[in-house]
Amino acid sequence: MATGKLDDDAKRDVRTEFGEAVNMTANQLEKWLDTDESRSVGDTGGSGSESTGHEMGRHIVELRDKKAGDLDDYDYARMRKVVGYVHRHLAQRPTGDVTETKWRYSLMNWGHDPLK
Repeated sequence: MATGKLDDDAKRDVRTEFGEAVNMTANQLEKWLDTDESRSVGDTGGSGSESTGHEMGRHIVELRDKKAGDLDDYDYARMRKVVGYVHRHLAQRPTGDVTETKWRYSLMNWGHDPLK
C-alpha cells in the first residue's frame, strides 16, 4: 500500500479528503464496530474471519486519534484507500430507504454514515 513520498500540500489534501469522507467520530465508529450489523457485512476472502471493512474501521479509529505530525506514509496510504472506497461506494447508492441496508452498513465500517 505504498504511496511514495507526499509533499506537505499533498498530505494536507489527503487529510482534508479523509476528514470529509469519514463523517463518524472515533467513538461513534468504535461503538458501531461492536454491533452485529457491522460484523454482518463485507468481504472476508472466504476465511470467515474479520471483513476488510471491519478491519479498516479499526484502523480509521487509530487514524482519527493521531495528530497530523504523527502520520506516516502507511497512514496516508490507508487514508487514500478509505477516501477511494467511500467515493466509489457512494456512487452505488441503492434506491429507496437505505437505513437498514448492507450498503449503509458497509460504508459505516469505513467510517461514513450516509444518513448524516
